[in-house]
Amino acid sequence: MQSQRRASLSFIFVTLVLDVLGIGLIIPVAPKLVAQVMGYTEAEEAKASLASGALIATYAAMQFIFAPILGALSDRFGRRPVILVALLGSGLDYFAMALAPSLTWLFITRALNGISGASITACTAYIADVTPPEKRAAGFGLIGAAFGLGFVFGPLLGGWLGHYDLRLPFVVAGGLTLVAWLYGLLVLPESLPPEKRGKFSLAEASPVRALVGLSKRPVVNRLALTQFLVQMAQFSLQATWVLYTAAHYGWGTFEVGMSLAVVGLTAAAVQGGLARKLIPKLGEGRSLVIGLTIGAVAYACYALAPYGWMIYCIIAVASLGAIAQPAGTALVSKNTPPTEQGVVQGSLTALQAVAQILGALMGGALLKAFTAEGAPVQFPGAPLIASSLLCLLGMLNAVAVVRGINARARAAEALAVASGGVTSR
Repeated sequence: MQSQRRASLSFIFVTLVLDVLGIGLIIPVAPKLVAQVMGYTEAEEAKASLASGALIATYAAMQFIFAPILGALSDRFGRRPVILVALLGSGLDYFAMALAPSLTWLFITRALNGISGASITACTAYIADVTPPEKRAAGFGLIGAAFGLGFVFGPLLGGWLGHYDLRLPFVVAGGLTLVAWLYGLLVLPESLPPEKRGKFSLAEASPVRALVGLSKRPVVNRLALTQFLVQMAQFSLQATWVLYTAAHYGWGTFEVGMSLAVVGLTAAAVQGGLARKLIPKLGEGRSLVIGLTIGAVAYACYALAPYGWMIYCIIAVASLGAIAQPAGTALVSKNTPPTEQGVVQGSLTALQAVAQILGALMGGALLKAFTAEGAPVQFPGAPLIASSLLCLLGMLNAVAVVRGINARARAAEALAVASGGVTSR
């Protein structure tokens, strides 16, 4: 039984890695493929920035809508069929993207990929099913590890493969995903017995209902605003990084993939190692503010760096800002009752999808506006300046939230001391 549980968790881990790897593989090449199917030359690739941002937003929109739906379907029909159908859909969809002859085809395939990629909810539920409560935190740690590996090696491999052929990364992603599907078809057992399955309600699976629930928790609601602004900044960068570095530094797919891999490695090193030592010393609130301040400065430096080699120096310093994410998550968790942890995290996931949509559209629109032939100012770094401002706003909001949390903590401590003094007399 123990060996079967380990095998199941290993398969879920591989599935998650492949999901993220597939996303990372196409980051360095998707904007160039969009430009290719739109008929733009290499020198005109920046003109495709708005369409490229819309493509990313389409994927996020499908995840926003279908992540809670697929999770609810897995509660009704079991985890195994949802995971396997999603894997098969992703694998076939990657091949369809590789053959895309038009922009419309790309949008359809990306929408389908967003639906199948929303199966992360079923994977998370599978881990909860097969992991005892005392080991569940370590089990969920697989998700973070999978995302780290996928985002490190995905862009690097995509950049390397795309250097030879823009469509090759899609073929490789499709092949790897179909191999995983076949393996799961043969070995993956169902984790949710029939007697524990619930009913499916489309109304209960609505992502809008999850977002409305955040307004009932003021501190978490303010922290969610900070996360939303910071995620918009991050997704704006992701949507425009390929075209920005091509326009400003003349980078190709290999250089882009290398830079994204370095970002992933340094962020993973900080979050997996340094953050565990820094955050307890600084405290969650101070760590959040310091991390966001570093992020705001880093975005501006990316936009203004005159030479490509400087990007790697900025990445090295900017990686320290990665302490903001675990610090913010810890603050949210501490200000959420144990019985509402899942509801709040689901709401934040839905909010992240909205941030991805808006951030990608904003970044694409700004890059197009500031690189157009008739633009008053030619400045491809405009989306990164916008990201810097968003991160700065998130930091200022975080300062206000942290001050409020600290003030309430001091008031509670003073009340406890006063109560103790009355009792002692």
